[in-house]
Amino acid sequence: MNIVEIYVDEDDGERLDSYIAKEIDEVSRAFVQKLIKEGLVLVNEKHVKPSYIVNEGDYIKIEFPKPKKLEIMAENIPLDIVYQDQDIVIINKPQDMVVHPAPGNYSGTLVNGLLFHIDNLSSINGIIRPGIVHRLDKDTSGLLLVAKNDHSHRYLSEELKDRKIERNYIALVHGVLKNDQGIIDAPIGRHPKDRKKMAVTSKNSKEAITHYNVLDRFDNYTLVDVSLETGRTHQIRVHMAHINHPIIGDPVYSRGKNEFGLDKQMLHAYRLGFVHPSTKEFMEFKADLPHYFEKIVNILERRRK
Repeated sequence: MNIVEIYVDEDDGERLDSYIAKEIDEVSRAFVQKLIKEGLVLVNEKHVKPSYIVNEGDYIKIEFPKPKKLEIMAENIPLDIVYQDQDIVIINKPQDMVVHPAPGNYSGTLVNGLLFHIDNLSSINGIIRPGIVHRLDKDTSGLLLVAKNDHSHRYLSEELKDRKIERNYIALVHGVLKNDQGIIDAPIGRHPKDRKKMAVTSKNSKEAITHYNVLDRFDNYTLVDVSLETGRTHQIRVHMAHINHPIIGDPVYSRGKNEFGLDKQMLHAYRLGFVHPSTKEFMEFKADLPHYFEKIVNILERRRK
């Protein structure tokens, strides 16, 4: 029997059978259900039903016949490595880069680049997501935390689950926010009609809390600093759209409509703060806005003069 372990780095209200089938593309949902019913799947060392809703921080252990070997190739992809030591790596991910391989997209990802540039990565999340502690959307740029060993990965995953890792984003949104700061406390789950989207909903959802502070106001736009208290899929994008201030260029939640002709969201993960897994010292990293983002902000600033 082959044992596969998955440490869940975020949850989106998904059933266990669906989640495993999505993470391990070689197996179908029906096959996963069979394994669960045969007692070959444990969540946090306990037997659960296929309908169990996966939570951030869950440890999933699966026993199944070894599937056809899947190889993720190392690729010489340029990476902006902000910092690294024996335990962690901080990457400034560019917009338009997928974080980890998925069906139909096994090359050109951040993981392919990591395998080339970094000698050791944690194995907790398997061959598909080695070292990946948390994720950023393909079209979101900015800082990403990567673990180089299993000890660091487990520690940082627990810190993420306990909401101790500080993550700040800068976003440019439609409309002018009236309040200088605010909290969006609205549960997020799968969209009831479009399973590819997330939505604020009371059905099969999880608590989601987003904080924002206004950095600048322009005609019809607002620049905001956003921090996450929880880590739901598409959380910032969903929450800003929920309060009628969708992110500029978001192709899903703002329908991509904007005067700048952008087809990718203006969302940048500019700050990470966390306690180092070995030294236990607090570390903070920041990444400047990408050129395309600064260009739009400069245009708006010139208009105001």
